[in-house]
Amino acid sequence: MTRLAVRPLSVLRQSADVALATIAALHVLALLSFLLVLGALQPAAAAEDACAGRNLAAEMQAKDPAGYARIVAAADGIANGKAIFWKIEKPGLAPSWLLGTMHLTDPRVLAMPKGAAEAQAASRVTVLESDEILDQQKAMGKLLTKPQLTMMTDGKTLQSYLTADQARLLEAALKKRGIPLAAVSRMQPWMLYSFFALSPCEMNRKATGEAFLDQKIAEDAVRAGKPVKGLETLQEQLESMAAVPTDLHMKSLMEGIEQDDRMGDITATTVDLYLAGNVGLLMPLLKALAPDGSDGEGYAAFEQRIITERNHRMAERALPILKDGGAFIAVGAMHLVGDEGLVTLFRKAGYTVTPAS
Repeated sequence: MTRLAVRPLSVLRQSADVALATIAALHVLALLSFLLVLGALQPAAAAEDACAGRNLAAEMQAKDPAGYARIVAAADGIANGKAIFWKIEKPGLAPSWLLGTMHLTDPRVLAMPKGAAEAQAASRVTVLESDEILDQQKAMGKLLTKPQLTMMTDGKTLQSYLTADQARLLEAALKKRGIPLAAVSRMQPWMLYSFFALSPCEMNRKATGEAFLDQKIAEDAVRAGKPVKGLETLQEQLESMAAVPTDLHMKSLMEGIEQDDRMGDITATTVDLYLAGNVGLLMPLLKALAPDGSDGEGYAAFEQRIITERNHRMAERALPILKDGGAFIAVGAMHLVGDEGLVTLFRKAGYTVTPAS
């Protein structure tokens, strides 16, 4: 039986970056509301002030200017990391638009960058990671035919991968959120990420039915009578998660629990960087804040499956839509950046892609 090594945190090397990357790329988590997965179970209500959090970037800049300078230098080397809203052009076509989203309910995020709402209103079609967010119940129904994507079907439980001390830690962390371990013990670990990769405030807003940005964009399009298209299915997204080894997911889950008291700060920092359009700084900063500060093979596997491979899939499916112009594309901001991000891939396909704000 495979079990995770007991603390200290340095033993969780290769998992810290995965847990933190999940915060920045909550594609599946936003779609998989636990109101749908767990039915009657509800996360414990967050305190009203739980949305508050410290900006860890500003704090690091003040306390460790040399370290901060290093992560800024690293961020400067990330292609297309200085904008979240882009204009896509090709001669003879109406312009299309690309918005990087955070799958959050924060009102500041919902406001979108200047000009984005107008761009969507003028576009002929809205394109999202998945159009299934318009009918999550139907999407979850489809997953009933693939139980292995949401549940452990091999007889194992979460506790099978944990020491007794770690199982108690997980049980206590879930209890804090009003969820008994027994109710989720056979759930795949990636289904539990959202409880530890988001602040209690954000989880509470989702639990009460508040729309996250991608959902709001889809609903706005429907109200305007515009078609909504998806670049992936929920099943495909979960299959990408399932392609990452379970041991790594479990390490990431436990890493999220270890960082539980900092999730409000991490969420606040993530939102602040997103609103500033500085998404290129996000991953270097979060990696620097990880307990071991390392780049391991685990993160590389996660990045390949959850970001890079999906970037190429989304680009391939977006290009036939872009050829007619007038598209408003909104996907997680981490899918825009880097040498294999959507901005670069669209440029390689012959489009001119420039910051729109």
